[in-house]
Amino acid sequence: MGLLKASLVALFACSLLSSTSLATNNRKLVQEGKKIFLSKRLGNCVACHDLAGLDVPQAGAVGPKLEHLSKLPYSFLYNQIWDAHKNNPASIMPPFGRNGILTKYQIKAVVAFLKTIK
Repeated sequence: MGLLKASLVALFACSLLSSTSLATNNRKLVQEGKKIFLSKRLGNCVACHDLAGLDVPQAGAVGPKLEHLSKLPYSFLYNQIWDAHKNNPASIMPPFGRNGILTKYQIKAVVAFLKTIK
């Protein structure tokens, strides 16, 4: 095997390992986001929101039903959780990031979970 071919094979193998690692990390982030979304001690999102495809008996109807979120830009979802008042000053949604209710990492996890909602 020539040096160029060996290098390309090695590069391909490294990229496969890297993408597998990223996929595993993303799955963990999505799982953490779901826990935060459902947790009464953290986000408690289900107190106000019903979520398409998630059968949660205590789901609220105060906020909008969350569906088709995979189509929304990541930054919009992140900013909405960080401080919904920027987009809608009359919002009753707590500013989870601005008020330190959730950390940046926790908001990223919730957004990763929400981006899975079709």
